[in-house]
Amino acid sequence: MQPVTLPDRAMITVSGQDAQEFLQALITTDLDLLEDGEAKPGALLTPQGKILFDFIVTRDGTTINLETGVDQAEALLKRLTMYKLRAPISLSLTNPAAVSIRFDEAPRAYRDARFAKAGQAVYRAYGTKGETTTTDDYNRLRISNGIAVSGADYALQDAFPHDVLMDKNGALSFKKGCYVGQEVVSRMQHRGTARRRVVIVAAQTALPETGTPLTVKGRLIGTLGSVIGASGLAIVRIDKAGEAIAAGEPILAGDIAVTLTLPAWSGIEFPAEADEASA
Repeated sequence: MQPVTLPDRAMITVSGQDAQEFLQALITTDLDLLEDGEAKPGALLTPQGKILFDFIVTRDGTTINLETGVDQAEALLKRLTMYKLRAPISLSLTNPAAVSIRFDEAPRAYRDARFAKAGQAVYRAYGTKGETTTTDDYNRLRISNGIAVSGADYALQDAFPHDVLMDKNGALSFKKGCYVGQEVVSRMQHRGTARRRVVIVAAQTALPETGTPLTVKGRLIGTLGSVIGASGLAIVRIDKAGEAIAAGEPILAGDIAVTLTLPAWSGIEFPAEADEASA
């Protein structure tokens, strides 16, 4: 595929010798495990454990870069500035930023760890534009690998990291110590209470629009996110979906019958019975 320019992306640069220490105590990503040339997902959570901001993290020497959406960049910069206090770091914002998706290595290109989990070689290149601004091919690849993004697949402040597989794609650390919202997500992890998950949706005809409810016998089990043609993503109650699949009951997106698949790289399977306690 041709390199693709991503619209509406911004870059926050956190520089200074204490940049990593500053962010390590705030965000979900374990920066001690961030390798050179790697782009890892991450988030800054609310104290209640929901995703307040999401981003892609890269390292450039002692500088840490947070690639995020232009719609959340100013608010994220303001929040980081609030936490900064007297920390010897500098924060700067490039909005918008030149971000492209490549499918081969190139200067200032970082391998996207989310796709790497799925066995795909996808790189994020900064400071350059792609050969095409049509993002359909990239989004098809993203959908087929079960990689959700905020805005299209979930609303900020409305989803837990587990909902969008951050516990599986390297965005969420359970070992590095405290960060904002860490107690809540750690409790979800250790109690195994995560029931809402990203699934890949397929139909025999074009899917309805983003935001369409997914139902079983009229009962809501999730909501359709990204859609291209007959494929899409959704966040669903996998216990409810698993119960329907085991019973042979149809799952509908609007009035269209669909099949649901969990991303193979997640290692998650549909439970055969619904968990009423977490309804």
